[in-house]
Amino acid sequence: MASNIYIGLVHHPIYDKRKEVVATAVTNFDIHDIARCARTFGVGGFFIITPLESQIQLVEKVIRHWVEGTGAVYNPTRKESLSLVRVTRTIDEADREISNLWQRKVKRVATGATQYPKSIGFEVLRKLLGDRSTPFLMLFGTGWGLTQEVKDSSDYVLAPIEGKGYNHLSVRSAVAIILDRLLGDRFS
Repeated sequence: MASNIYIGLVHHPIYDKRKEVVATAVTNFDIHDIARCARTFGVGGFFIITPLESQIQLVEKVIRHWVEGTGAVYNPTRKESLSLVRVTRTIDEADREISNLWQRKVKRVATGATQYPKSIGFEVLRKLLGDRSTPFLMLFGTGWGLTQEVKDSSDYVLAPIEGKGYNHLSVRSAVAIILDRLLGDRFS
């Protein structure tokens, strides 16, 4: 069976800088870079979550080019990483897809740049992820982050990455750091 860890890049429901709930645009960099991180760290799949039909079509077009089209021949390693990408309209839809595959309930892990009550640290989550019989869906927000509702409905909320005062990483950077902390080799 594939890895029990999946990532979801959430484009809705997301906050904008005024704390209004919005849907954000998918970026080509996010598709490619997060897929490459997913492949590098061996996750089971990468879900791009957006309800916007135009964005779904964009992602599907990019994936087709690199997985089935001329891009697959031009860059086979890109095909390998982009083969992990799925598009769903909601978090629940991604959750159901994983649950159906594993025949068990998915544990959701929300991430974010701000402290959250009862958040768990990286070492605690690293140990939880070791339960290979339980699938996990790690949710990463775009825009100004996952909504309170998404965090409240998650099984766990991961503590934020702590920098040196400035805390506004791109989601691509955050995914790479978090996956390395949770799944990277701790012995080298």
